Amino acid sequence: MSARKDITKKFATQYAKAGRKEKAEILDALVRATGWHRDHARRAIRDASVRKGSISQQQRKPRPRKYSYDALVVLQEVWRLAGQPCGKYLAAVMDDQLERLVRFRELGKVQPRATLAVLNELTTMSPATIDRYLKPHKDSMYPLESLSGTRPSHILRSSIPVKSCLDSGPEVPGLFELDTVAHCGFSLKGEFFWTLSATDPLIGWTLMRTVKNKAFVNIHPGLEWIRTHSPYPIGTMDFDNGSEFINWAVITWADSHDIQVTRGRPMKKNDNAHIEQRNGDWIRKHAFRYRYETPREMELLNELWELVMARKNYLLPCVKVAGSTQTTSGRRRLIYDKPATPYSRLIASGILDDDAKTRVDKEHARLNPARITRRINAIQNELIQLAAHRTQSTRQVA
Repeated sequence: MSARKDITKKFATQYAKAGRKEKAEILDALVRATGWHRDHARRAIRDASVRKGSISQQQRKPRPRKYSYDALVVLQEVWRLAGQPCGKYLAAVMDDQLERLVRFRELGKVQPRATLAVLNELTTMSPATIDRYLKPHKDSMYPLESLSGTRPSHILRSSIPVKSCLDSGPEVPGLFELDTVAHCGFSLKGEFFWTLSATDPLIGWTLMRTVKNKAFVNIHPGLEWIRTHSPYPIGTMDFDNGSEFINWAVITWADSHDIQVTRGRPMKKNDNAHIEQRNGDWIRKHAFRYRYETPREMELLNELWELVMARKNYLLPCVKVAGSTQTTSGRRRLIYDKPATPYSRLIASGILDDDAKTRVDKEHARLNPARITRRINAIQNELIQLAAHRTQSTRQVA
């Protein structure tokens, strides 16, 4: 070991002064002399170069800041008003968000900083740069844990086709994955509200509606609302194995509207992965994990979903799997397409008739992201005031 250390010290003096090509040659020589792995040799020669009596590593000069301070301040405000998306999604819609915020004059106190040069800086920021600059400002995760209220149905399962994550996806929009989310706080006991959610995996279009409970008398209006508010016809509904979906009443309703019904495999959440992701990113992120059970709270929740759907369906992008490849070790690796809003995917699909296209175009043109964010924040504050004490009481009961 002493001989290896002496050799390493000798090479360390040359290594500290060498260029990239010479460093590679020195490492090769050290590996041959010591028998070390190349990574270990690199660490050893770096440690030796900073020991007492050796030439210390040169301090790298800090890279000059590429973006101005004004650009960072405006970026924080744009990110907040856009709904706090990740850098990958914000970069994809930065041009549209800036155009809307400037047109509606919603930049507020940072408006004087939003010069043409600053706006150009924002449009050139990469997703990684946006995430890096926004990291100190991102909120912590919600502390409450969610509970699952799914109860398996023991009827009709053998007569409903199974759709698994291994099956090929749909080629045209119209297949919706559905699920329910419990607003129960810390306990599933008693009466509380449920949110019925549906998403189209192909384009990302998502619909949500809060209902009183999972009885068909309440699930039926929720299903009807989803069917009538979808901008294009629903051809298939894919459920989990919950008893609120797998029953004669729901199957009869689906048959009356020529809607095919499929189900996922028991205990396989990946079969309904898209709606599970929406439950977290759309519902839990905006309504938190409080217990809601009063008429006023239901009214606020459904108003909240209208705003969230407007923001997420029209203004914020998502990605979908475009294919897969294998790494050198044989592991499967997914390939995603470029971020795009569900609205743009819907228009590009060509499935809309002229009237439906006109409706969604008008809705898209009128949206003000800052106004949506302000109203969402106001609703969230009111929901917290109404439900916080009740939710804590369910913790004691549970």
